[in-house]
Amino acid sequence: MSAVDLLTLGSHEMAGFIHQLDWPRYRASQVLRWLYQHRVTAIGAMTDLSKSDRARLAARATISRLEPAHIQTAPDGTQKFLFSLVDGKSIESVVIPDEDRLTLCLSTQVGCTLDCAFCLTGRMGLLRNLMPHEITGQALAVQRSVEPERPLTNLVLMGMGEPLANLDAVEEALRRLTNTAWGMGFSPRRITLSTAGLASRIKRVAEMGVNLAVSLNATTNAQRDRLMPAANHAYSLETVLHACRTYPLKPRRRLTFEYVLLQGENDSERDAIRLAHLVRGIRCKINLIPFNEFPNSPFRRPSDAAVLRFQRVLTARGLDAFIRKSKGREILGACGQLSTPSEPAPLLVPRSSRSRKQASLQSAPGVS
Repeated sequence: MSAVDLLTLGSHEMAGFIHQLDWPRYRASQVLRWLYQHRVTAIGAMTDLSKSDRARLAARATISRLEPAHIQTAPDGTQKFLFSLVDGKSIESVVIPDEDRLTLCLSTQVGCTLDCAFCLTGRMGLLRNLMPHEITGQALAVQRSVEPERPLTNLVLMGMGEPLANLDAVEEALRRLTNTAWGMGFSPRRITLSTAGLASRIKRVAEMGVNLAVSLNATTNAQRDRLMPAANHAYSLETVLHACRTYPLKPRRRLTFEYVLLQGENDSERDAIRLAHLVRGIRCKINLIPFNEFPNSPFRRPSDAAVLRFQRVLTARGLDAFIRKSKGREILGACGQLSTPSEPAPLLVPRSSRSRKQASLQSAPGVS
């Protein structure tokens, strides 16, 4: 019988495993606390189990761990972690320091199911979804790396992949990250999930209790077709905005709209006016993200003057619009720059592939 990897077990599965050992039920929470609160990597470190119980558990189980294969540090202190997975594929995570916050940007897929033209991850295509323990494993590994100097304070699911295209695994990972009895104990208010606008699944984010960020990046369907073809063919701009208008926002919370500014593509005053009209009446803020350039991209970063002009148009119409400072650009660690040396994929996907993606986005198992 092969050893059970304890990190692959959710709370119910852990309870079942403990039952198989004929141990009392409280042992399930006990073991989970060692994994997620103490972040142990060896069963022998579970010192409130007797030596005989540790030996018995070690005979049946193991604890996997993500180890960074490479860490890069930018001049601004941003760190990019490259993790090798058991199947030889790789993912990247980014740690972003900012005064009293330390934010970890988590990946949810190897590559991405979408083909946004301005995103380096999209060039990889989708290699596979991450499993829950591979998502939480990033947080465990990074927290071990930065301790004891500074704990992680915030999490953003904005790394490689579209979180809502791997929804079941993301939900389970968030349970482990937010559980206060045995999990890592992050407040849902300090976690943000970013989506390219998979409208039929957006309400599921409210059930998770985390913050929602929606990447618009365009003010017309024609524009969004060019920039985000797979996402917009599956869910039009109108469909996405309807999902946002009907999203059950909690009191004192608001949606975030993310808008990547691309020189000469979506950064004009007319675009800003249209954007203000599109989000009118939605309790929201807008994060403006000047494009982070990467090799062989056809797009360019707008001038600072163009970015400020765009912001002024929005604020003049009563919107809270913030220019997001790009961190980690020197190490390709900023928004839209994550990628790994996996199988190469073209920047644009043939329309036949996009049709298959559209079908898979709209009819994934277990998602309405």
